[in-house]
Formats: sequence, C-alpha cells, structure tokens
Amino acid sequence: MSVYHHKFEVRWSDIDANRHLANSSYVEYCAQTRMSFMSKNRMGLKELNRWGIGPVILHERYSFFKEILLDQQVYVSLEIDGFSEDGAIYQFLHKFYLPDGTHCATSEAFGVWIDMMLRKSTTPPDDILEVLTKYKSENHKIFTREDIKALPFRAENIDPALLSSI
Repeated sequence: MSVYHHKFEVRWSDIDANRHLANSSYVEYCAQTRMSFMSKNRMGLKELNRWGIGPVILHERYSFFKEILLDQQVYVSLEIDGFSEDGAIYQFLHKFYLPDGTHCATSEAFGVWIDMMLRKSTTPPDDILEVLTKYKSENHKIFTREDIKALPFRAENIDPALLSSI
C-alpha cells in the first residue's frame, strides 16, 4: 500500500478573515492533490478523455485539528479509502500535515466515475483499478450502491414560483 503526497505553500489568497487556511482552500488543495495524483499515475486528462470518463465527487467531509497559517508549507496525502468491486464507486482519504509531521486535518471524498457522454456512472478501465488497489488505505472498505443511497442528503426540489418571488 502506497501513500501519495502533494506539497503546497499557503498563499495570501488561501487564507480567510481568521488568518488561517480558508475552508474553500482545503477543498481546492484536495482537488489539486487528486488531479496531481491522477496525472502521475497515468489517469490524467489525456487518459480520461481517451477513456471517455471522469471522476465526480458526491460527498466530501472534513475534520480540523490544528490551524494552517500563511506562508506555511503543508503536505496533503492521498490514499484510496475504499472502492466498489468494479471500481465505479471510490473514496479518497486526504490528510493535511505540516513539515514537522503535525496532523492538521482529514478529509474524505466519496465519488463515482461517470461516462462523459451518457452522464451516468460507469466502471473504470483496469488501469484505474490497478492504481486504486496500489494506493488503498490500511482500513479500506468495499462500497456498494447502498453506500450512495446512505449519503446524508437527498435532492429536494422546490416550486420555482418560490424563487421568482425573491
């Protein structure tokens, strides 16, 4: 089992009014770590376009332990915390560390691979399954469609007339 790391320097534009790493920056750092990981593992945009698939995050959650401040370096790890038997469902596990090894935050990003033409979930090619297996975490899980149904929120449409009166 392998762990991938991506290094960031906290910029002025990454902090919020509390002078620490903004919530939106945590999301962006995780997304950039995933894209860097995918590119370095032959799953970059060129390959995704050739396969006609893309990764979609359905649910993401965070726990914060220690502030990350301006001009600090931060390392964001990536492991595969689980995937379905066919690889169509996956979960990335990210941990944020300072250079001294201090663990500052953890994120889980749960998602599916989609067919870019049909806009529906799909099974990824074997190349992706090999990478998912190589980077699976020590406590990885096997996901099913039931895990998607168990996500904490459901779509709740409203009457459009309510919006037009605003």
